[in-house]
Amino acid sequence: MTRTSDKIYQNAGNPPVLKEVPSSAHIILDVGCGAGDNARALAGQGKVIDAISASAAELEMARPWCRATMRYNLEEGLPPECPGPYDVSICSHVLEHLADPARLLRDIHRALNSQSGILIVAVPNIMHYRYRVQLLLGNFDYTDTGVMDNTHYRWYTFASGRTLLEQNGFKVLRAFGDGSFPLWKLRDALPARISTALDCIACRYRPGVFALQHIFTAVPV
Repeated sequence: MTRTSDKIYQNAGNPPVLKEVPSSAHIILDVGCGAGDNARALAGQGKVIDAISASAAELEMARPWCRATMRYNLEEGLPPECPGPYDVSICSHVLEHLADPARLLRDIHRALNSQSGILIVAVPNIMHYRYRVQLLLGNFDYTDTGVMDNTHYRWYTFASGRTLLEQNGFKVLRAFGDGSFPLWKLRDALPARISTALDCIACRYRPGVFALQHIFTAVPV
């Protein structure tokens, strides 16, 4: 069986998540940091990053951008040495890897600045139209990456993602879907402003259908 700690998640970072980080935020906890792609972007803005991963290889790659790196099984919450308080905690495509994310969310609640701390969460959308079609066809095949990653324990919808946070001590201030409208080859023929507008409208009014990921910005209550 594939384990999260055996994988290295490396990409270009998650721009929609990074845009949610306030300019005033200084000390950030990157939970499930992958290879440090978000940390690299944030460090370039002068932020101080503490990073956590179950993978030693990921932490080695993330270390140049971080004040501290901590190897820990997130099923058990945050590591005891996690300093805090933090202005922001990021969980970008992390919660779906946990059998029970409640303990982690409770620990993050305590680690955030009680007056101004923010939690930013991104989860993949199992109800994206591509996966709806596959499910209708009777296909539920795991893959090495993406929504059907073989280390995912849970899947979330736009509604259940919000409910998860609200049931664990957070108030969701902003929730949106990040994805695109299926224009296919027509996208190349349309002006960029029109295709972008269609993407925004589709994700705003039907995030459960067109979003590849759901993003939530929440505060502890």
